[in-house]
Amino acid sequence: MLERLNQAMDHIDAHLDAHLGEPVDVAELARIAVTSEYHFRRLFSALAGMPLSEYVRRRRLTVAGAEVLAGERTLLEVAVRYGYASGEAFARAFRSMHGVGPGEARRTGAALQSQPRMSFRLIIEGSSSMQYKVVQKEEFRVVGRKARVPLVHEGMNPAIGEFIRGIAPETIGRITALSDQEPRGIVAVSDDLDPSRAEGTEFDYYHGVVTGAEAPEAPEGLDALAVPAGTWAVFENSGPFPQALQHLWRDVFTQWFPSNPYRSRPGPEILRVRPSQDGTHADAELWIPVERTAV
Repeated sequence: MLERLNQAMDHIDAHLDAHLGEPVDVAELARIAVTSEYHFRRLFSALAGMPLSEYVRRRRLTVAGAEVLAGERTLLEVAVRYGYASGEAFARAFRSMHGVGPGEARRTGAALQSQPRMSFRLIIEGSSSMQYKVVQKEEFRVVGRKARVPLVHEGMNPAIGEFIRGIAPETIGRITALSDQEPRGIVAVSDDLDPSRAEGTEFDYYHGVVTGAEAPEAPEGLDALAVPAGTWAVFENSGPFPQALQHLWRDVFTQWFPSNPYRSRPGPEILRVRPSQDGTHADAELWIPVERTAV
């Protein structure tokens, strides 16, 4: 898997100026990596620590910066070569990355920022194992309260915290009573996430329970999400809250997926958390929708 990912990285670098700034052909990259577009975006973001689109943008501006300093082409020619419709648009993008405009950089020979070409390799630590199981689940619903919130990679999510505090205790009681299957009890459900998984992008957050699909509608005042039948990988984790839980998502994509014949598929991600009394530690169960890949 990592070898195929590195072949996709080679393809990106070979086409930095070939598409004149058009969105990177993710379908072709996924084909090279022998996976789906959805999983390729997720895996790249987890491994690289940035969205695919941001990596491509920074690589283009890195190579464009070298051409600006070389002085062999006019600034407009460099702009067009790397996909910018005008010198002004190129100058804005150039300054946002390098901290200096292209004209000034050429005149003064300024030091520029660089986005190195990425390659991936697997480091085997062998110090711990990841507990997981793969389960088939019939169609179900998530029922609870929903809010559109920004994605936060590290630390507490203030928007989620404020949203949960605003749910009345009697409403929490009504929701909890609807739980009738695994994972049981109140769960945190993330749905409709941006494919880039970039910090600050928004997603639907449900504070609710998993319940049967046969009920006609959500009770009054509650929100419902219908989830089709499918395969789920379930991971268990215990550690400092919330850092260990956020790292669990990262470890699933950087360690488990490259080592197992599965890939992620579209669908909500479900997190069941049982915090300690002082709130500093938690046991967690993370459900990720998956599908088996060809061996």
